[in-house]
Amino acid sequence: MPAKPLQELVDHARTHSPFYAEAYRDVPRTISHITELPIIDQAAFWAANTWPDNRLLTGPLTDAGVYKTGGTTGAPKFSPWTRTEHADSVTAFGAGMVQAGLKPGHRVANLFCAGELYGGFLYIENALHHAPVDNVRLPVGGAASDAYIADLIGSFGVHVLAGEPMKLSKVAECLVQRGQVADCVELLLFGGDLLFDDLRPILSRAFPKAAVSSIGYASVDAGLVAGPVPGDDVRVHEAFPNRTLVELVDDVTGEPITAVGVPGRVVVTNLFRTLMPILRYPAGDRAEWVDPERRRFRLVGRSAEGARVGTVAMPTEDIRAVLLAADPDRFISGMQLVQRRWDGRDGLILRLGRTEEPPPDLSGRLVEAVYAARPLYPAEVASGAIHHLVIEWVPRSELVTNPRTGKLQQVVDERPAQ
Repeated sequence: MPAKPLQELVDHARTHSPFYAEAYRDVPRTISHITELPIIDQAAFWAANTWPDNRLLTGPLTDAGVYKTGGTTGAPKFSPWTRTEHADSVTAFGAGMVQAGLKPGHRVANLFCAGELYGGFLYIENALHHAPVDNVRLPVGGAASDAYIADLIGSFGVHVLAGEPMKLSKVAECLVQRGQVADCVELLLFGGDLLFDDLRPILSRAFPKAAVSSIGYASVDAGLVAGPVPGDDVRVHEAFPNRTLVELVDDVTGEPITAVGVPGRVVVTNLFRTLMPILRYPAGDRAEWVDPERRRFRLVGRSAEGARVGTVAMPTEDIRAVLLAADPDRFISGMQLVQRRWDGRDGLILRLGRTEEPPPDLSGRLVEAVYAARPLYPAEVASGAIHHLVIEWVPRSELVTNPRTGKLQQVVDERPAQ
């Protein structure tokens, strides 16, 4: 399906979707630039996308596939694709996988999750079918045991593992615990979440000959976004030419960012989806431009991810960077922030995954490093407003993940609801 002009997409949306008709009530009939359109209000967007009485879609569901977001909180978010829209999306995504390192004849184990309308497994399976190089598809799924996958790698000579970062690391840990390495694996393709540096050591031990790459950037709600860019930085992606428009906008003003290295919210416009139009939709991620002319950007985290303890903001990316810098021997193999409340005050637990026992003095050094980077935290502790930071070491497998998707939960809020 060829990309459609922006004006045609806007006309179609405002004519056939009650939601867009209302959102574009004050938008000029003729659009000269995308910034004349408002950035979509996500809450209103999904409130309009309900069954029955849908006010978002531009037509009836007569020939479509429906995916649902993998989140465990809030109302479900259903995302329908027409047959041609889906085919166009997975074809572009499959070509991006070749950019990531997929080679002719590669045997690929698809470890993404399936079921309950989740799109990960099916989307990747279709992308492999539509990839422009021959490949052997092994539809394993995320529910398969790590031991089963480890056995399959050896018996079938798997070249590529594709899955969530936490699933890939669990398979790696299984191999390491067996005292094995998988030399046949040439490529690890991760998706669904960022791959953090704290997972690199375990992956390198289990798959010493494997390159690591993003499988591409797409989501159930925003749809097709960007393809992987070859290189050492696996967070760099490039918007699909003639398929998607990617903007980075200022968190406060909403104005487009054009300078390199300035982080902002990712806003996506899809140029071929018409049943559920995606026009200046906030993807929920933050990124910075690497090469604006080529529409290359680097993902830097979720747009609203982190903990707040009292008045102290604790962004997950920043805290992770501090911890890794203070752990040169790499005992940390995963991290999540756990918010709790006891004795009338809030506190934060830094739950750290481990594959071997850390030295007894490491926890203290990690807390000191975080306090040095976030001096407001110990100041708030001294005032009696919050508790001291707590380090909690757990086997890496005990880090809390989403039960449907296997994604690591970066922040776990265990405070009482009332």
